[in-house]
Formats: sequence, C-alpha cells, structure tokens
Amino acid sequence: MDAKTGRLTWRALVLWRSSGKANHGHVRRWFSHVCTRSQHTSTPGQHSSTPGQHRWFCSTATPCPHVCIVGSGPAGFYTAQHILKNHKTARVDIYEKLPVPFGLVRFGVAPDHPEVKNVINTFTNTAGNDRCSFLGNVTVGRDVSVAELRQAYDAVVMSYGADADKEFGIPGEDLPGVYSARAFVGWYNGLPQDGQLAPLLDTDTAVVLGQGNVALDVARILLTPLSILKKTDITDHAVAALERSQVKTVYIVGRRGPLQTAFTIKELREMTKLPGCRSVLDPADFAGLEDKVKSMPRPRKRLTELLIKTAQTGGATAQERQRLAQASKEWRLKFLRSPLEILPTEDGSRVSGIQLGVNRLEGSDSSARAVPSGETEVLSCGLVLRSIGYKSVPIDTTIPFDSQKGVIPNTEGRVTGCKGLYCSGWVRRGPTGVIATTMTDGFETGKAVVDDLNTGVLQPQGARGQKWVLPLLHKKGVQAVTFEDWNRIDSEEVKRGEEVGKPREKIIEVEEMLNVALS
Repeated sequence: MDAKTGRLTWRALVLWRSSGKANHGHVRRWFSHVCTRSQHTSTPGQHSSTPGQHRWFCSTATPCPHVCIVGSGPAGFYTAQHILKNHKTARVDIYEKLPVPFGLVRFGVAPDHPEVKNVINTFTNTAGNDRCSFLGNVTVGRDVSVAELRQAYDAVVMSYGADADKEFGIPGEDLPGVYSARAFVGWYNGLPQDGQLAPLLDTDTAVVLGQGNVALDVARILLTPLSILKKTDITDHAVAALERSQVKTVYIVGRRGPLQTAFTIKELREMTKLPGCRSVLDPADFAGLEDKVKSMPRPRKRLTELLIKTAQTGGATAQERQRLAQASKEWRLKFLRSPLEILPTEDGSRVSGIQLGVNRLEGSDSSARAVPSGETEVLSCGLVLRSIGYKSVPIDTTIPFDSQKGVIPNTEGRVTGCKGLYCSGWVRRGPTGVIATTMTDGFETGKAVVDDLNTGVLQPQGARGQKWVLPLLHKKGVQAVTFEDWNRIDSEEVKRGEEVGKPREKIIEVEEMLNVALS
C-alpha cells in the first residue's frame, strides 16, 4: 500500500496475488475500481495522459470496451451519458467536426431561449467523466474513415445529426433572397459554415414557408426589438444586419390548416407577446373549430384555443389592443397554401414574390391531407425562408443509408447488418422532436450498446481507441481539440460578451477558434 495515497501499488498487488489471498474476481473488481485517469508523464512502457485525452488501467483478462460517438450534439452526449452511467468500465470518445461541442444546442436553439441551453451543464458534467474524451476539429469521413474508427473501437455510434435542408424543388428556389431556415438560424447563431450568408433584409415583407417551431423562431428573430436581442448571445454580424432590416411584415405559410400546425404553444405565445408587433389572424380560418376543441388532446386543445383567441382579439386585452394599433410590425398565419414558384424581379436579381397554390383538406385532424384546389394566388415579398425540415446525409460510403427517409436503417439504434455500429438522434429517426425526445433516443441507443456489451454480442478485443486514431490524425496535419481546449474558447467568448453586456460573444471563424483553443 502506498503510504501517501493509500492506494494499492502494482508491486503490492503482485505480492497479494502470489500470496494466495486474492482470487481472480477480487483482482478484476480492484482493476474496475481504479479505472481512473493516469497522472504521470509518458515514458517507454508507461501510459500517458494529456489534457482531455484520458488513460485508464483495466484488467487484461477483461479489456475495457472503447466506444466512439460521432457527433457532440444532444444525441451524442445523451448516448455517452447512458453508456458511462450503466457500464462501469466503458470508455467513450466523442468526435466532432467543429472545434466546439454541443451541436444544435449551441447553433440551433434561438438566442432568446437561454433556458433551453442550460442542458449544456449536463453535457459538461458528462465530458468531465474520467472515462470520456472530446475530440473536436475532426471530420469523420475525411480526416478519419468509419472503417478506421471501427478498427480502433469496439462500438461506433453515429450521432451526427442533420446538416442539409429539405427543398421544394420549385422554380426560383435558388434566387437571391431565398434561404433555408437552417442556414438563417446558423447565421444568427454563429455556425461557421453560415457566417457569410448575408441575407437580404432590405424589404418590408418576408415569407416563411412552414409552420413548425423553427419557422416561428426565424419569424420572431426578424420581428423582435434589437434592444432585446442585443442582450442575448446572437452574433454581432446578425445584430448589425438586423439594425438595417426593413422587414415589417412576416407571413408564416402552411400547406394544411390550423389543426395541423407543428409549432407548440410556447412558441405561439411568444409571438403573440412580441413588443411593438401585432398578431393578425383571420377569424374565418378558425370557423367551426370551437365545437371541436373540447374533444382534442390537451396540448392541441390549448394551442387551438390560443389560436382562436388570437384571431378574435389579437391575443391582447382591450388596453393592449389600443397600444398595438400603433405597432409598426406584424405577423400573419396563412393556411392551406403550397408554394408553386418563387418569382423574380424584372431583372432577375432577386425574389419579388411567391405563387401559392390554394389547397383543401381531405380527411380530418392530424391525418388530413392537403389537396390542390386548382386556385392560385401571388404574395409579394422580398425575402423567403424555407422551413420544411432538416435532412441527414451519409458521411461514409460504408454506412447503410436510406436516402429517401434521410436516416441510417436501424433497429433500436443498432445499424442494420453492421454489428458494432449504432446510431442515435436525427440520423436514427429523422429530424423531429425536441431535446427531450433526443434524450430518450440517445438513452435507447446507449442501452443497446450496454446490453450488447453485457450479453457478449460485443466482446471487447482490447481496442486502442483514440490512442490508435490520434497518430493517424497527426500524419494528416489534423489537430484534435480537447474539452480543456474548448474551455479556453468558452472563457474567451464569455469574456468578450461581458465587455458588451451579453452572455457571450461567439467566435465564428474556425481558425480563430483553433488559435484560442491551442494558445
């Protein structure tokens, strides 16, 4: 026993075993107990540890399983959390293509929803586990292949989300002034790939195509007073552009009716309470719905009641209505409309309007189908935001992928026909649900990994994990970013934010992120 630390030393362990007082079970439990991070420096024959790159001692009779997770968004972290909690020796390495973690929590959640971002605290605790490592600035499929990861790890989990956009495939969709909501969100949230978007906001009318929460998010950002946005972590380039914005009216257009909207009551209520902004809904769109409300499930009932109230009163009291009559901005819901063509200006330099097909519904409630009526109308606008969903894409040709559904074929997170390969989050089930949905999904995939380890479906072979991958990255000139490196970026962003009265000022250039992280 070491006199200073009270820990059993390697020499003492050997003597203990040779004395006949220990059995194999005792030794295995001792090794499991001391699967902790090594603190000594590297010399030949020893383990080594650098910040964020953990090493553990494990029984040679039962190798510690190495699990790799591709993607550091909610799905990746929740999967890691479940594995670490429910398998006492498994090590988890989380790979991320950007130098910063947290995926859509950082780049997708609206800047005026800071409470939703509190889940980052949970993810940070997971990253602090001695059996968990973060390796940022590593693009799987380019810097390291999935085949190489499968060679280095006992299990590989795809949790890389949905980076692409669904499109209508209609004429004019590529005109200047037409953007995906995903790119617009990335632009104001500091996603590096969208930093140069420069949306055309020099127009009085914008049209958002889609009626989900993201559609309401982008509409709200366009209409929210800058005095509010400047206190959030919205990017400074977005603030500068919104200061010059001339947008006064936002139409939020859906192909079906009020009972089929995909947004939730929280987002709708926020829209009805926007300072200096009127809610303009047509009471005719809600005719006859009051009788149906009583039999609706509670969430849909509450949402429909608020829609009806807003249509009748603008969602405001009599005193508020008098004040809102002087409001300079407004938003409107437009139902039963499908885009047929985005129209250009005479010189073709940008969007000037959108031709909409008028629909009718067949069926009822959530299963109702939008059917073209043959009628059309034109809505003038200078900005169009397409908000009809995100889409996952394959990152490696060795992974099965259903291009039509945009998911990796799987059963309970186990990739079809690929033992040891798993998936979680949007790439598993499609881009639907909220963070809580992804938590459940991540836990399910984590359980599948743990179950397969416990039942012997996966048998750890002494895989080397990042110890094998890092030299490959080094040969390609790729510098992996650790969680400690991320903490330096985090501290710098918070410091810059404090100087201008914001929670943080995000760094949006990858090169600058790396300079700060590795300084």
